[in-house]
Amino acid sequence: MGDAQLKRNQTHVAKQIWVSQIMYKLTADTGGTFTDVVVTDSNGKVTIGKALTTYTRVSEGLIAAIGVAADQLGLSVGELMARTDPLIYGTTIATNAVTTRQIAKTALLVTQGCREMLTVRQGGSPSIRETSETYPAPFVPRSSTFEVIERINAEGGVETPLDEARLRETLIDVRDRGFEAIAVSFLWSMINHEHEARTGELIKEIVGDVPYTLSHDLLPVIREYPRTVTTAIDASLKPVVERDLGRLEGDLRQAGLTGILLVSTSLGGCMEIGAALSQPIYLLRSGPAMAPVAARTVASQEQDGGHTLVCDTGGTTFDVGLVLDGEVSVTKETWLGKERLGEQIGLPMVDIRSLGAGGGSIAWVDEGGMLHVGPQSAKSEPGPACYGRGGNEATVTDAAVVLGYIDPDNFLGGTMKLDAQAAREVVTRLAGQIRMSLLDTAFGIMRVANENMMSGIANITVSEGLDPREAAFVAGGGGAGLNILPIARDLGCKHVLLPPTAGVLSAFGMQVADIKSQFSVSAFSRSVDFDYAAASRAFETIQSKLNEFAETVSVSSAGAPRVRFFVGMRYPMQITELDVSVEKCPGNAAELAQIIDAYHQVHERIYAHRDADSPVEIVYWKGELTIEMDSAHIANASSARLAQVGRVEVSKICDAFFGSESTVETPIYVAQDIGTGAEIDGPAIVIEPTTTIVVYPDMKLRVSEAGNYICDTGAKHDG
Repeated sequence: MGDAQLKRNQTHVAKQIWVSQIMYKLTADTGGTFTDVVVTDSNGKVTIGKALTTYTRVSEGLIAAIGVAADQLGLSVGELMARTDPLIYGTTIATNAVTTRQIAKTALLVTQGCREMLTVRQGGSPSIRETSETYPAPFVPRSSTFEVIERINAEGGVETPLDEARLRETLIDVRDRGFEAIAVSFLWSMINHEHEARTGELIKEIVGDVPYTLSHDLLPVIREYPRTVTTAIDASLKPVVERDLGRLEGDLRQAGLTGILLVSTSLGGCMEIGAALSQPIYLLRSGPAMAPVAARTVASQEQDGGHTLVCDTGGTTFDVGLVLDGEVSVTKETWLGKERLGEQIGLPMVDIRSLGAGGGSIAWVDEGGMLHVGPQSAKSEPGPACYGRGGNEATVTDAAVVLGYIDPDNFLGGTMKLDAQAAREVVTRLAGQIRMSLLDTAFGIMRVANENMMSGIANITVSEGLDPREAAFVAGGGGAGLNILPIARDLGCKHVLLPPTAGVLSAFGMQVADIKSQFSVSAFSRSVDFDYAAASRAFETIQSKLNEFAETVSVSSAGAPRVRFFVGMRYPMQITELDVSVEKCPGNAAELAQIIDAYHQVHERIYAHRDADSPVEIVYWKGELTIEMDSAHIANASSARLAQVGRVEVSKICDAFFGSESTVETPIYVAQDIGTGAEIDGPAIVIEPTTTIVVYPDMKLRVSEAGNYICDTGAKHDG
């Protein structure tokens, strides 16, 4: 054997060893229609998989999507799973369980006289013009709500001692009636939680291993309804999440997963399954919460600082979120379902506003002949008519096929063929109802969907005092590119940013997310007679709990823990606290004065008013722990273009309809034929493997150096 051949053999062996050692980070998001998968390696290479969501057993759709990615990597599912560490999963288990009421049989224990807490709910109406709304049944039925003889007053004093004898009888009844979870929410327990804590001890003694949630542990705030319903939801999810996540993990392990399994949370981070099971309420909207995290990364590639508006258009919902000055926007008032009619979660969560307006949204005509779109969705089963799975109602996706926006032969990178004739048939039937042409009806469906989506954007921007024209506009989701450009133009936004990973935006967000946890302790005090000892105990408890959480993290790529502390403060008689960041627990009057002054500043910034002469109430202390995950290599992932710089090549020509008198000849471009720096004038259609971007007439598109699509909408706004 010659030296040259020997060298080639050595190189081949070295390459094989190197390949065999490549490890992958895999993130997945299960949506209402599609399950998305993003796989990255240490070089930042991104591989995307997408498959229809399966409802009977979600792991089937997840493993199918993983299989799509594995095929592109030249691996089997088992080989990819064996080299995956970690796998981060955005789950719909909690959200689906709550919205469909497929929850555990839950008992609610409340202070005597408060049995109607969840029935009375919280005052207000979705609309001042609507007086006939039917409020839903309470989350926990009245028949499953038990009164406990006890009473703590607003100052934390014991008005009525806990009647342990009667409580024992109640808990025996709860046990004998087969309740699967218990929620405990007593009045003023956030001020003095001794009765709730004792009830927890008796639950363990009498009922046994049935999971329970105490309101002061989960949400130590004063507002009784959100505190009670949040506690009830958390308790009701514990058996469900433990069962379903356990089954999912078992299926993934059987498929070959050997690495760590994490789940994304509504905090905008992720955590290991064990931690999630202790507070499963943080799994609500775990997937959608990742879209702003992804948008922050994508926007930072194109600009420095500022605000970012993100729209994530899936098959079932249209989700809108914000990034304000580099921080993902968080709210303490998340509604599951329609505002005032759904359930209000009082915990801090990523602020996501969701509408039933996605690619699978069903178009329908009311009795007066008016066209509507959504909120009903065809989902993945049966799906839009063009999927050929039995759907027989017109959807936004069907309209897009009729209009020529989607190539039936190149959907999802050609892995799924669409039935264009089925789409035309269902839209034609709808056209007959409203007496319009086929194309005008399809375009009308898109326009109505646009109006719905614009209302969702206005709800989180204009209604909150933010001009959407002053924010970077990032769009994602499988259906994002179909109509986001005219929406942005009508809002006055000049540009829209779509990353190559737009079709899997939430799953991509998990790639750049960190491990996060929060823990709060109620410790009521006033600035005029501040209890330094109680504050110190609260800080010590929080630090201990966060340390315990940090010790459970076994992800090899995780960095050092970082902790931030906050204090929930308010003026007397206010019902809402504001979180103020603090460096440490105040140990003297001077340090306390600094915190009080910081509260006045925060209050003035938010409400344009401060009352410097008023005392301030301290309601709770909170700690937030962040453990950074290694994601530095992901920043370069979007810049990998197969085509040479500036190259742009037409794949084929189609006839597309944009609301004029007739169709227009429209060039179709495939992503791998477009290089960085390329510029495309509308009308045009750009096909990415997981989404399609429709560039309307008089609009332009270019590819940035980072590999993102920057779309010029033609809006005339000067800002």
